Amino acid sequence: MQDFIQTLADSHIYLFDGAMGTMLYQRGVFINRCYDELNLRDPEIVLDVHRQYVRSGAEIIETNTYGANVPKLRAFGLNEELDAINEKGAQLARKAAGDGVFVAGAIGPLGIRLEPYGPTGLEEARDWFRIQAKALMSGGVDVFVLETISNIAEMEQGILAIRDICSLPIIAQMTIGQDGRTTYGDTPRAIARRLDATKADVIGLNCSVGPDVMLDAIEEMAAVTNKRISCQPNAGLPREVHGRQMYMASPEYVARYAKRLIQKGVKYIGGCCGTTPEHIKYVADSVRPLSPRRQLVAVDRERHESAAGVQPVPMAERSRWGRKLATGEFVTTIEIVPPKGPDPARMLESVRLIEAAGIDAVNVPDGPRAQNRMGAMAVALLIQQTAGVEAVLHYCCRDRNLLGMHSDLLGAAALGLHNLLLITGDPPKMGPYPEATAVFDIDSIGLTNMVSLMNRGLDLGGNPFGKPTSFTIGVGVNPAHLDLDHELARLDWKVKAGAEYAITQPVFDASQLESFLRRIEWMHLPVVVGIWPLLSYRNAQFMNNEVPGVTVPDDVIERMRIANEKSREHALHEGIAIAREVLQRVRPDVAGCQVSAPLGRADLALEVFDGFVERQASGQRS
Repeated sequence: MQDFIQTLADSHIYLFDGAMGTMLYQRGVFINRCYDELNLRDPEIVLDVHRQYVRSGAEIIETNTYGANVPKLRAFGLNEELDAINEKGAQLARKAAGDGVFVAGAIGPLGIRLEPYGPTGLEEARDWFRIQAKALMSGGVDVFVLETISNIAEMEQGILAIRDICSLPIIAQMTIGQDGRTTYGDTPRAIARRLDATKADVIGLNCSVGPDVMLDAIEEMAAVTNKRISCQPNAGLPREVHGRQMYMASPEYVARYAKRLIQKGVKYIGGCCGTTPEHIKYVADSVRPLSPRRQLVAVDRERHESAAGVQPVPMAERSRWGRKLATGEFVTTIEIVPPKGPDPARMLESVRLIEAAGIDAVNVPDGPRAQNRMGAMAVALLIQQTAGVEAVLHYCCRDRNLLGMHSDLLGAAALGLHNLLLITGDPPKMGPYPEATAVFDIDSIGLTNMVSLMNRGLDLGGNPFGKPTSFTIGVGVNPAHLDLDHELARLDWKVKAGAEYAITQPVFDASQLESFLRRIEWMHLPVVVGIWPLLSYRNAQFMNNEVPGVTVPDDVIERMRIANEKSREHALHEGIAIAREVLQRVRPDVAGCQVSAPLGRADLALEVFDGFVERQASGQRS
C-alpha cells in the first residue's frame, strides 16, 4: 500500500467517499442515536456502507467516528467506550478498504465552545482531540481528517493534538455558511492563511453548503495557499419533503461541480451530507479523464532482479546516448516536433542537418499540448533508419492504458528505440479536441516504474518475460515550477522508481536553474537543460502564458520587445543570443543540452549550438 504522504506529490486527483450518516439514516437508524456506537453494536451495517463507497470508486474512506470524542460520547453515556469505538471504526474501514484504498480517521468538532467564547480551555480541547487520535491511530488509519470545524482555534488544537502523538498526514477541513464565512466570521482567505501556518498537510472545506458556494470559497483559498486543497460539499441544502429532510442535488449536478472544483485547484474531492455511493460513482466517472491514475510505488529492485533471474543491461551498453550519459560526456540533442500530416520528408531534411552538425540525438515529443501529429514512435524509427542519428522518444501516459503501454514499449525495444523520456502528457482539454478521452492509468512516476521493471525482464505484475529491455530512462522536470517542493518530491520519486537522467522544461533564467541544481545535488542525477530560442516578442509572451511549466522572466520579455520593435530579424537574433547566453552559463553544471527547434526550424536550433559542438569535440580530443 502506498504511503498517504506520497499522494501529496503525485498528479492524481483522489476521491473521498460520501456521507456515512445519510446512508445509516436511510437504513432506518434513528437520527437521535449515536451513529459512532454502531461500530460496536451493529458493525455489519457500517462495513456495508464502506464497501458500497469502495465499489463506487472512493480511494479514501473515512471512519465512522465523526462524533467519537469525549464531550459527544459523554452525552450518550458512552465515554468509557471511546477507545473501543474509534479502534473498531478504523478496523471496519480497513477491512472494507483492502490494500488499494486509504483509511482516514475522521475527527469532528467537539460540539462545545472554546475560550473566549465558552468555558472550555484550549489545552483541554487539545487533550480531548489527542485521546481520540490515539485510539484511531491504534486502529490503523493512514491519515487524519479534522472536519466540519467552524472555529479556527479549535482546528489548530486538533492539529496540535495529532502532532503530539504522530507524524501521520493531516487533512484540515473547515465549514462555512451560505455567506461564505464561518460562524465566527472568517473568510476563506483568512481560513487558508491561518491554516497555511499550521502543520496540516492538506486544507479545505466540507459540509454545511453545496458545491456552488464552495466553488467560490475554494477559489479564494487557492489564491493564498501552497498547500494541497480538499473539498467535500453537501448535496446542496436539505429541504423538508413529507416530514423528512432531503438533500436535492443530483449525482450529475455534484459531478459537474466536482470537475470545476478540480480546475480551481482541489486535489482531494468527495461528498458530505446527502451524498451517496451514487454521487461518488458519478464524480469518479466525471473526474477520471482529468486525472492521471495513482502512481505505482517505487519498485524493490533487488527483489525483482532476483525474481527475474536476469541482470539489467548496463546503461553504457544500451545506446550511444546512454554511453555518453553514463561516462559523463556532454550530450547534445535537438527537439523536432512530428509533422501534422503523413509526409515526413521536410522533417527528415532537418534531421539530416542535425546529424551532419554532429548533434548526438533528436528528441521526438509525443503529442505536446495535446496536438494532432504523427505518432512519436513512428517518427523516432524513421529518424534512426533514414538519418543515422539516435532518437530520444518521448512517451506519455495520456493515450494508452497499461496493456497498451506495455505492448508499445516491447515493440519499441524490438525496433531498436532505446532512449526514452517518460512524461505524464498534456490533457486533451489543452488541444483542439478537448472532449477527447484521456486514459491516464498511471502518471510518469508509475510509467518509470514500469520501464524499470521491463529493464529487469519483468512485466508490471512482476512476471518474467525473458530477455530484458535496455531502455535509457529519462524523465521531465520543471525548475521553474510554482510549487518547487512539490516538483522536487515528484523528481525524488521518479529517481526512486528508476529514472537515470532528466530533461528540463525550456529554461530562460540561468540563476533559477542553478538554484534548482543545487537543491538536487544529492540525487546525483544527470540533468539535460532544455533551451528554446525565442522567435519574437509575441513568442515570448506565448511561452510565458500558454505553455505549461514554462516561465519567461520579465527582463527576457523586455529584451524581446525592444528587439521586436526594430524588426523581426532583430528579434530572431536576440532570441538566439538569449539561448546561447543561458547555455554558456549553465554548461559546467549540466550533463547536456536539448535545444527545441521552433516551428520545426532545425537551422535556428543549430545556431544556438553554432561552434559549440566543434569546441566540445576538440576539448574531448585533447
